[in-house]
Amino acid sequence: MADEPQRHRIEVICPECGNHQFEPALVVSTLCRSCRANFQVRDGKGVVRTHPVTRLAKPRKDSDPEPEPPPPTRRLQTVLSRPPLEVRPQSFFMRLFNPVKPPREISCFNCSHSYKTVGEAQSSQCPKCSTYISLISYDINERWNRRIQTCGDVVIQKSGVVSGVTLRCHNLTVLGELAGSVECSGDLIIRSHGKIIGKVRCKNLRVEKGARVEFLNPVTATTAFIDGQVRGQISCSGAITLEKRAHLQGLVRAASLVVKPGAKHTGTIEMVQNNI
Repeated sequence: MADEPQRHRIEVICPECGNHQFEPALVVSTLCRSCRANFQVRDGKGVVRTHPVTRLAKPRKDSDPEPEPPPPTRRLQTVLSRPPLEVRPQSFFMRLFNPVKPPREISCFNCSHSYKTVGEAQSSQCPKCSTYISLISYDINERWNRRIQTCGDVVIQKSGVVSGVTLRCHNLTVLGELAGSVECSGDLIIRSHGKIIGKVRCKNLRVEKGARVEFLNPVTATTAFIDGQVRGQISCSGAITLEKRAHLQGLVRAASLVVKPGAKHTGTIEMVQNNI
């Protein structure tokens, strides 16, 4: 712009401070080089903007004193003068139809660190190793061949078929077909018939009434509750309870075995000292 001929430039006056400066002839708006105000140019004259704009501050020298902060606006003063909001307890009907989920205790898949998170969370991050942890629950009602790793619950419906993958979750309920490995931090509930070919590890094993299950690999659990027909090797650090309709075939390792009237067990029993 400095090489532009003088005849293509006009002199404009800042409406704020009266500073004279040269601008291109086709200028529409400009910035005052003295007070840094932004103003419009109409018919070769500087006019104040009709819409408020941000004004740039003058470059401050090292010898200049620190500027004083501007006083708070009326709106900010109103907000500051408001009393703090009161947190009112929810009514009975709000708690009944919209209950607050209690905190959840989860365990990291990577470092096994246990901690608590809010009940409504869909994901979390381990505070120890920063590993991402999914908290999503799955409801499977079709053929499924993708690996699942979550601290949520998984339900395999009657029409669901899971094969060839590993399921790592909190609670697992099997109503359909399962042919894979299982690792549950909570309960494994089986209410269907079939063979589970993968390894099974859970906290509590429950085989419901009428279910017929064959475990082709050893099952490791803390406790076991059986009310159906089970074949396989079961190892528990706690008690194994056989209800009156239970029929268990295979090797059993447990700290204690409770056999109720009508229940049957065929195989070997080994009593352990809570070392599994």
